[in-house]
Amino acid sequence: MSTSIPGLMLFELPVHGDNRGWFKENWQREKMAAAGLPDFGPVQNNISLNRAVGTTRGIHAEPWDKWVSVASGRIFGAWVDLRRGPTFGRVFTAEVDPSRAVFVPRGVGNAFQTLMPDTAYTYLVNDHWSPDGEYAFVNLADPQLSIPWPIPLDRAELSEKDRSHPPLIHASHVTPRKILVVGADGQVGRALRKLYEGMPEVEFAGRAEFDLTDPASTARRHWRDYGAVVNAAAYTAVDRAETDEGRRTAWAVNVAGTTVLSRLARENGLTLVHISSDYVFDGAKARPYTENDPVSPLGVYGQTKAAADAIVSTVDRHYVLRTSWVIGEGSNFVRTMQSLAARGVQPRVVSDQIGRLTFTDDLARAIAHLLDSQAKPGIYNVTGAGDAVSWADIARDVYAACGRSRKDVQDVDTLTYFRGASGPVAPRPPRSVLDLTKIESTGFTPRPWRDSLRDYLRD
Repeated sequence: MSTSIPGLMLFELPVHGDNRGWFKENWQREKMAAAGLPDFGPVQNNISLNRAVGTTRGIHAEPWDKWVSVASGRIFGAWVDLRRGPTFGRVFTAEVDPSRAVFVPRGVGNAFQTLMPDTAYTYLVNDHWSPDGEYAFVNLADPQLSIPWPIPLDRAELSEKDRSHPPLIHASHVTPRKILVVGADGQVGRALRKLYEGMPEVEFAGRAEFDLTDPASTARRHWRDYGAVVNAAAYTAVDRAETDEGRRTAWAVNVAGTTVLSRLARENGLTLVHISSDYVFDGAKARPYTENDPVSPLGVYGQTKAAADAIVSTVDRHYVLRTSWVIGEGSNFVRTMQSLAARGVQPRVVSDQIGRLTFTDDLARAIAHLLDSQAKPGIYNVTGAGDAVSWADIARDVYAACGRSRKDVQDVDTLTYFRGASGPVAPRPPRSVLDLTKIESTGFTPRPWRDSLRDYLRD
């Protein structure tokens, strides 16, 4: 059952007894997950034997999750929320014997007092102790907590260290698990920097800070301190990917790099967020593509993104965001059209590719929503909302916003546009319209791309 402290859960465990004694399943992954417990990935099991009644162990909050239970005897347990937020200092108490267990999330202080002799207290944890960890403590006797210890603390067995812990007013906070944004210097990465500005629990790493091809770079981080990794790194030069060198680079960045992140996520229980593309489809369908449609990429770039999607899907907690026609900071189609309009150029723009723009601010907002809401893992289409149009139609909208005539933009088909190109040209999906029903069902409302375009041009 849930408690007054968010994430702290109390479970009743069936205990089967006979003339020989009793047996219980103290931890059973499948059953616990079905009961609503996070699959927190324990890596260590500890047991504390307490000889005397009244043995009291202090309120410690560590940077990991715990599954605590009693193997023999009985305890009075007290838990204090030491995470930053509105529930900081909130207390929950309960008696626990072998028929009960408690899931204690990271940052919630845990203490107990034995009510029977020779009480064995056990806990599973999902990280190893480290001298660099952030640990928080609070005094057992703090009047502000008002913990009703069954045995007064002046008659209880305590360590001097526990007696000297600070009151709540001076207690340290335990920070939440961090989010790491990889590829933080790209368009999506810069949008995430803007969204998460001033939030110390979000780290940003460009290629200089984090190189997926360098094992030393991945080994330097203590991955159990993280809760999620957002993979915003990608090789997106779709035409160059059709060259020998570009093909090798595209597979190295989009597939091999994603494989490294997926392995780290599986080993450390991380949520992995990955940005995918409409290029995983051939664009032959007249209707919008859903998340369940089979992939059929036309070119190298699309092949690498489809392969990465499959790899990320092996991670228990994953979000693959398929998007299209991304516009953010730096050089892009909208900025090019804006520049041409300012110079009085009358461009020919492709009119037989149909889709919707996706602005990186909106994509960043969708990423934050999925992480915050803890939506069901899987693939989600994320683009701007509204009607599907051609690149030429978008160019005309830009020209009109710049005070130029829409007639200045001339239609051209893809084949004609690329005729005479100096290098390889990647095949483009003619229809890149993605169905948004699934992301909308999570409570996220994609912004109409025309509204985003208007604000983008104004800013």
